[in-house]
Amino acid sequence: MSENPIEIVNLRKEYGRFTAVNDLNLTIKKNSFTGLLGPNGAGKSTTLKILTHLINATSGEAYLNGIDVTKDPKRALQDVGTVIETPEFYPYLTPRETFRYVGELIGMNREQISAETQSILEKVKMTEWQDKRLGTFSKGMRQRIALGQALLDDPRIIILDEPTSGLDPRGMAEIREVLKNLRNDSKDLTIVMSSHILPEVQDLCDRIAFINHGTLLMDDDISAFESTSGARNVIAKVDGLPTDDMISAIDSLDYVISAERLGNDISINIGSDASLRSRLYKDLAEMDMKVYSLTEEDSLEETYLNLIKESR
Repeated sequence: MSENPIEIVNLRKEYGRFTAVNDLNLTIKKNSFTGLLGPNGAGKSTTLKILTHLINATSGEAYLNGIDVTKDPKRALQDVGTVIETPEFYPYLTPRETFRYVGELIGMNREQISAETQSILEKVKMTEWQDKRLGTFSKGMRQRIALGQALLDDPRIIILDEPTSGLDPRGMAEIREVLKNLRNDSKDLTIVMSSHILPEVQDLCDRIAFINHGTLLMDDDISAFESTSGARNVIAKVDGLPTDDMISAIDSLDYVISAERLGNDISINIGSDASLRSRLYKDLAEMDMKVYSLTEEDSLEETYLNLIKESR
């Protein structure tokens, strides 16, 4: 196998007649933050559960640091931290006691556990809660402790299954902030995170793997998806209804690919150069069009929806 930290080869998981993962092939690059993106039921969680040996594959291979987890799970998972599904803790333990308990289970000595505990509590922003009972914590706080637990033995691979699932907006923002800091501060760490929330993946990840019906649709750097069409679509809201003359005048601009009426707005397709939006705004003002907003459509969202639609 290659030196990539995660390699999935022809992975398949069947539940009777239902195929959850369908001959999936995926490579996760070293030091990347990869988002497995797809709708609910796409096969993301099943894939991660096979990677972490929570369930067995029907066929295929899944390598962590070159070791097939389907054949030698103990050795394959030695350098891997995970948060899969909703974390459960002993409610009467504190974060420090929980980390000590888990550290001893995985063979860390007390000095290592003590040193790592303080560092991790700072990373997950739970230092002031280190001696409080977990039974008093909110779900978002428990999720941060779960993430800290996954970091305890300084793993090189982190696998997260929808880490913000079920959290309120504040809890989601706190987890995302922790993950951003983790990504920025750890240069030798590979993170894989499943999600069905597109803005979350955009905010955190540098690579995306689109999955639906257990099959890989696309896998690339996030920038490649954002520039797939080589163009940007801008919605212009004008005072009153757009006229044919307005549409023709905009369409005649040399950098405009197309312009058309979209309900009470104007949909304008321009080149991918970021400076063109401000140029468009200036030209519309000079045409004496009363434009009160220009909104750029999300090209990544468009790519995502088209891929999902095509894979039905």
